[in-house]
Amino acid sequence: MPHPELTLTPTGPALAPRYRETAPTAPRPPKAPAAPANPYLRLFTLPGARAFTAGNLIARLPMGMFGVSTVVMIAQGYGSYAVAGAVSAAGLVAGALAAPWIARLVDRHGQARIAVPATVWAVLGQLVLLLCAHAHAPAWVLAAIAVLSATAPNTGGMSRARWSHLLKDDPDALHTANAFEQAADELCFMLGPVLAAFLCSALFPEAGTLVAAALFLTGVLLFAAQRATEPPVAPRTTAGSPLRAPGMPALLAVFLATGAVFGAMEVVTLAYVDGPLAGPVLALQAAGSFAAGLVYGRARRSARLASCLAAMSLLMALPLLAALTGSLPALAGALLAAGMATAPTMVTGMSLVQRLTPPAQLNEGMTLAVTALLGGIATGSATGGWLAEHAPSPTYGYLLPTTAAALALTVCLTARVGRRAHD
Repeated sequence: MPHPELTLTPTGPALAPRYRETAPTAPRPPKAPAAPANPYLRLFTLPGARAFTAGNLIARLPMGMFGVSTVVMIAQGYGSYAVAGAVSAAGLVAGALAAPWIARLVDRHGQARIAVPATVWAVLGQLVLLLCAHAHAPAWVLAAIAVLSATAPNTGGMSRARWSHLLKDDPDALHTANAFEQAADELCFMLGPVLAAFLCSALFPEAGTLVAAALFLTGVLLFAAQRATEPPVAPRTTAGSPLRAPGMPALLAVFLATGAVFGAMEVVTLAYVDGPLAGPVLALQAAGSFAAGLVYGRARRSARLASCLAAMSLLMALPLLAALTGSLPALAGALLAAGMATAPTMVTGMSLVQRLTPPAQLNEGMTLAVTALLGGIATGSATGGWLAEHAPSPTYGYLLPTTAAALALTVCLTARVGRRAHD
């Protein structure tokens, strides 16, 4: 039997047992799984992020297909790149004008309620355009159909709005999400032209438009079904258009000139290569941007917009120099290098738009940027098609992207766009 031992108490010595009973210990809660070290993987640990991203990527892939499909379909049917470029430009201009109104409706009524009917109307318009082009309707009829059916919602802007809502308290993660979205844009514009060119050449000229329409409708329906991550409907505000925000007009002018770079490069390259290799060669520009965007997203700080535009101005001269040599491999490498300035420029520009736009008008603000971009693409597409048709050689068309990039840099430096937004 164990002997008792003495212990001191406030009233004097007392007996205490040699062995004390210990209270049962509560079980330790399981450790939470460690967050992934990769910042991109951390994004998709958020509930619902994978689902809405998957639907949005399916919806965004046709954005890289419609332009090439329309140009190839009309150029082969009508024998004119000028007509194809003009019809494509008409649709882009109409979309640029309609997109801010659609985005305002999205802000007021929610993504699902507006995006689905707008997409259905746009897909029906693409099908009617296909039938009219197949029947060799007059060019003005094609342009009118392209204008009347330009109601496609800004899928990329809606996805960025979801990230902005989910990561509003984590600016570093939001920077990574913006870089991911730009890389996703480039991936879609890298794969889209290749897929469209393959379908139009391997099957029939209208195949690219048919597949793009089916993917677009499917993707938007899947994206809209993810209601848990949809940003709440913003209350009505008495504030005017985001266009009135200080610094926004100059920033939109930069987007306009930058869009001309992309539009001219696409049509000029299609005319220069003029064959089934046009899609893969053109996709290399998006491949360079895709890789640069992923690297840029891992950086903790973003560069100045002026620095990004300066790099773009220099790199956009490479396709012109390569085209002068007449070497297709040299042109492919030049497009790959030129694309490396695209994603950092677009990520930085979109980040500035998010800073300048009130939260209740976020979809509208980002859509205004896309509108300016589409307006520039339309201008570059039409001008590039005209040069490809009338210049002594399609090589001269590569002067357009270089000039447009230099113009964007000049506007940025003159208006001090990046400095005002950072201050």
